[in-house]
Amino acid sequence: MDAAAHTWFSIRTSRAADWPVTRLLAAKGDTTVSVVLPALNEAATVGRIVTRILPIPVVDEVVVVDSGSTDDTIAVATAAGARVVRREDVLPHLEPRPGKGEVLWRSLAATSGDVICFVDSDLRDFSPSFVTGLLGPLLTDPDVAFVKATYDRALRSGELELPTGGGRVTELVARPLLALHWPALAGFVQPLGGEYAARRSLLEQLPFPCGYGVEFGLLVDTYNRVGLDAMAQVDLSRRKHRNADPPGAGRLGEQRAAHSAVSHARPAPSQGASHAVARTGCCSTAKIIRERETSTPAASTTDNRDLTGQCTAAEAPAPQSAPRSAPAPPTE
Repeated sequence: MDAAAHTWFSIRTSRAADWPVTRLLAAKGDTTVSVVLPALNEAATVGRIVTRILPIPVVDEVVVVDSGSTDDTIAVATAAGARVVRREDVLPHLEPRPGKGEVLWRSLAATSGDVICFVDSDLRDFSPSFVTGLLGPLLTDPDVAFVKATYDRALRSGELELPTGGGRVTELVARPLLALHWPALAGFVQPLGGEYAARRSLLEQLPFPCGYGVEFGLLVDTYNRVGLDAMAQVDLSRRKHRNADPPGAGRLGEQRAAHSAVSHARPAPSQGASHAVARTGCCSTAKIIRERETSTPAASTTDNRDLTGQCTAAEAPAPQSAPRSAPAPPTE
């Protein structure tokens, strides 16, 4: 492991048990907290998750952002007590794009918290410590801006369930890419995990890949924006969710690999690159590499979408209905 990553891991990795609610309440002050659950056909699990988050006293709002569910996800989440918003109803003047990142990006306009905690809505055996653990470093240390979960991932195949072995794309694609291009981030054990928390002030500066490369992209872009010392990791013990089928896992790997080439080529903010909040797809690797070679910042106000779905961003006024300043939408 890279020396910087090793030092960071020993300092910035903690356990969920290190962050009891009493400690968080004492440190919370005026900071507000939103928990966001992106959901697509998760009626079987989303209700139980919501009911376990709502009683957490440091959480100010629980918002389920639905991405076009055709089952009873909306009804179940509403009955459990969450505020449910449809993807299409947030920033409605922008046509929605498919993908998890699109939902997370819109959630910034649908929530009001100073700190936002993202939790996948397909988790089984969910514990409130998932949320309190992620919030711990953020509420107690003003220098921390981003917290990622780590855990053992169970692997389920039919009726057989193994306590470890999940996360094939993580081990075969994501972690090798980090070790190669961003070795300082090698201490993040679950870079693709859907459980993480961050300050709104940071998230509103970051691009959001529209698809399933969003977690990888946010991790790398956070590192480029605020540096390793502002990032932390919390061990949540064990995580169970629906495992992707092998073809699905392959698609996820392709999206994460595509984003890695983009992020590695994007100029750092100190080099004059535009980091206006944007939603992006899987970037055009060839286009970004050409821009890097000619020292041209990878920012534009035109639509540069290609077969991989990338478009660049430009600032635009937030809609009147947005509860907070909305992230800057792309030029369509």
